[in-house]
Amino acid sequence: MDRRVFLGFAGGMLAAPSYLRGQSLGAGFPDRPIRLIVPWAPGGSVDTIARIYQPRLAEVLGRPVIIDNRGGASGATGAIEASRAPDDGSTWVFVYDTQATNETVMRLPFRTMEAFVPVCHVASGPLAMVAHQSTPYRDFQEVVAAAKAAPETLNYATSGVGGLAHVATTLLQQEGGFRMVHVPYRGGGPAVQDVVAGHVKLFMTNVVIVSQHFRSGVLRPLGVSTRTESRHVPNTRSFAQQGFGSFEAPTWWALLGRAGTPDTLVRQMNEAMVKVLNEPAVKSRIEEQGCDVVGSTPEECRRFMEAEITKWGRVITDNNIRVDS
Repeated sequence: MDRRVFLGFAGGMLAAPSYLRGQSLGAGFPDRPIRLIVPWAPGGSVDTIARIYQPRLAEVLGRPVIIDNRGGASGATGAIEASRAPDDGSTWVFVYDTQATNETVMRLPFRTMEAFVPVCHVASGPLAMVAHQSTPYRDFQEVVAAAKAAPETLNYATSGVGGLAHVATTLLQQEGGFRMVHVPYRGGGPAVQDVVAGHVKLFMTNVVIVSQHFRSGVLRPLGVSTRTESRHVPNTRSFAQQGFGSFEAPTWWALLGRAGTPDTLVRQMNEAMVKVLNEPAVKSRIEEQGCDVVGSTPEECRRFMEAEITKWGRVITDNNIRVDS
């Protein structure tokens, strides 16, 4: 072989991951559409983000990717369905931060880090306590003052019992010495509808499903769960900046595969996801919703999820939070 041809061939081989040399990102997957379980109803943040990256993921993999909404039980219904799926790479599940809290707050038929293999920490963002425009509150300190003056009279909504929004607000109450009444919904979509209508005046939620209502003025952000102010919620101080020390509770989304899925397919799916998430058109659309694209490795995703399960598990246990609370 001509020396220049050989060196060019060798250089190209070294530039590509070993499991992709000579094959496309979709090679090796079962010869049928890929099922992407979204364990939440349409209209929430999980469904919104999934539908942004799904078309390009299908193109990069060279095969259809079909979203299957399996809402219920704060994401547990869809996760249980995914835990029983074949481990051949035909089914994946796109989870929310409740995947970490459900581990402790519910009696699941599996342990998350045993039933699933982390693929990619897709995105992260702030939780925000928001108020309907009809309320007098201008920041979270005013809510705290009102709650202390009349304990257990202020209602606040979340997307469900035991989710990060519920657990984080419980920790805020614990640290601040005040009490509010939790109003759990079956997902962020139904919750935001009632909050926008003024049926519930306060709402702890990710920013993705309420950012448009900030712009319209119907909802007013009072505080965010990042350590400092977030670019996604301008002119709003963090809870830490409003007297809650080092409080931090970022919301997140991640892609998981069934445990036992061949590592080659996990790596290929990660490669495809990172490629898609870093495409300017996809990244900007996701971040416009109110979060930041992460695009991690499987190993980084595993470490992150393990830490979240441990951290929030302590808060859930200390406050005896259960699915029937």
